[in-house]
Amino acid sequence: MKAKKATAASARKSAAAGIASIEELMAYAYALELEAAERYAEFADAMELHNNREVSGLFRKLARIEQRHAEQVLDEMGWTSPPETPHGGYKWEGFEAPETGDVTELHYLMQPYHALQIALHNEKRAHVFYGNLVKQASNAKVRKAAMEMEQEEAEHVRLIEEWIKRTPKPDADWSIDPDPPALAD
Repeated sequence: MKAKKATAASARKSAAAGIASIEELMAYAYALELEAAERYAEFADAMELHNNREVSGLFRKLARIEQRHAEQVLDEMGWTSPPETPHGGYKWEGFEAPETGDVTELHYLMQPYHALQIALHNEKRAHVFYGNLVKQASNAKVRKAAMEMEQEEAEHVRLIEEWIKRTPKPDADWSIDPDPPALAD
C-alpha cells in the first residue's frame, strides 16, 4: 500500500513538474476535456445498446458539456486545431485523464443517479489534478492558470452535487433484473 501511494504521489509530481508553460497546461486541459467527452459518448452508446435511453441521454448531455469545455480551451488559446501531444505523452496519475469515466462503473440497469455519481467522481478528480498543479508548478503563470481551472472544476463539482440532490436515489434492488439477458452460443 505504501508503494502504491508513493507511485501515485510521484505521478502527480511528475505531471506538475513537467508543465512549464501555459500552452502545455492548456494542452493538458484540452486532452482532459476531450477524453471525458469521448468516454461519456461511449457510455451513452453502451446504455443505448441496453435500451437504457434515460441514462444514455444523460451521458450524451455530459459528453456535449465536456466537448464544449474542450472547444473553449481551443477558443481561449486561439488554436484552430487541437494541440500536439507533449513529447513523451501526457503524464496522468493513472492510465487516463482524471476526468475520464471508469468503464467498470457501467451497469446496463444503472439509473441517472449512478451516472451523476460517475460524473461527480470525475469532476472531483479533475479538481484534485489542478489543485496538485497549483501546489507543485514552478512557473507562476502556470500556477495562476491552474488555480483558475481548479476553481472551475470546483464549480463543476458543485453543479453536479446540486443535480444529484434533484435526482431520485435508486431503490436498493435496482440491479436485479427479473429477465436477465441470456448468452447465446
